[in-house]
Amino acid sequence: MDAAERLQQLIDENDNLVFFGGAGVSTESGIPDFRSVDGLYRQTYDYPPEEILSHSFFMRNPEYFYKFYQDKMLSLDAVPNAAHRKLAELEQAGKIRAVITQNIDGLHQMAGSRKVLELHGSVHRNYCMKCGEFYDAAYMKRAEGVPRCEKCGGMIKPDVVLYEESLDQKTLQEAVSAISRAQVLIVGGTSLVVYPAAGLLQYFQGRALVVINKGATSADQSADLVINEPIGQVLDRIAVR
Repeated sequence: MDAAERLQQLIDENDNLVFFGGAGVSTESGIPDFRSVDGLYRQTYDYPPEEILSHSFFMRNPEYFYKFYQDKMLSLDAVPNAAHRKLAELEQAGKIRAVITQNIDGLHQMAGSRKVLELHGSVHRNYCMKCGEFYDAAYMKRAEGVPRCEKCGGMIKPDVVLYEESLDQKTLQEAVSAISRAQVLIVGGTSLVVYPAAGLLQYFQGRALVVINKGATSADQSADLVINEPIGQVLDRIAVR
């Protein structure tokens, strides 16, 4: 039995699967990841992207933050790829119980997934820091300079987890609960180097850990199945039944 057949078997025989994904899930939709050769971290700016995407930099230099954010983080023309679509189908078929994502692009929801736990927030939610008014991603994309609230003039902040900020505790607890109850945990499109998100794998106690990623990950040694291919290509071959 080859790897693809084994994955199909695991999906067929279990009905409590959880998917844990990272940037590699969205690269096939044209959204650059952070650490590959052409990823965000290899591109040249006046500051390292890690610094720009920190809470302290956002507060100190919001003009430059938004210049980078609008240019590189708001990929509003991107559409779901085969991975997003198949995960949504598997959820509708009663197989996938939760999608836990490190991505902030909203493509899982666009594909039809309903139970999506966004560890690092979403570009589609933005709030005035002064009065709490909500703004969508389109408003942020077309704003000139620092986006300001139309009601009170306060600065608007994306509901994304910046460096130096804590993950949302409710989302984190839901993710831990889903992983700890899962029969099969499928990890896809992530190198598992971003903590605390990557640390969630320690809560898995189920039957099989599956890792699907183009490169090696820290979970390969403990995984029951490792597939070194793009996640979209792998899931596209899975039959939903």
